[in-house]
Amino acid sequence: MLSEWQAHKAQLRQYVSKRVKDIDAVDDILQDVYIKASTNLHQLKSQGSLKGWLYRIAHNTIMDFYRKHQPYDELPADLVAEEADDGLEAREELAQCLLPLIDDMPEKYSLPLRLAELEGVPQQVIADKLGLSLSGAKSRVQRSRVKFREKLMACCDVEIGHDGFPDMTPKKKGGCSRC
Repeated sequence: MLSEWQAHKAQLRQYVSKRVKDIDAVDDILQDVYIKASTNLHQLKSQGSLKGWLYRIAHNTIMDFYRKHQPYDELPADLVAEEADDGLEAREELAQCLLPLIDDMPEKYSLPLRLAELEGVPQQVIADKLGLSLSGAKSRVQRSRVKFREKLMACCDVEIGHDGFPDMTPKKKGGCSRC
């Protein structure tokens, strides 16, 4: 291995020095390449591919060098983290707007939808409360969502804004009385 290394060392130094401007780091990288090659010599499939294999190790070692030495700016000590706006207030406001549409639905659909979507009740609890099996409660919630969507689309034009929140406007013709 040592004789093969000596044969390729000068070429590898050129390869590394073209990609790394810190001259002191070039020798460190070459040393890491030699250590990695010596340690993983058993992975080399054929002696004919040694040169390409050494270049691949050198390339990966250079990438590791740059990952470790990425520049960064220190943050000021008085920097305070901003509160995350998770949109809770907007969701609550939207839920209040949608409540009349949910109330217009038959109780068979409005109750599971209200429990699942507005109150965040787990579907197993909904099943117990309504006297349904878990799969029955899941189906009921899914049907409620579909019926609600149909009702909403018949009543309002809905668009999702850039901020990810919906914007609704009542339809001019044929809209419902709740909008």
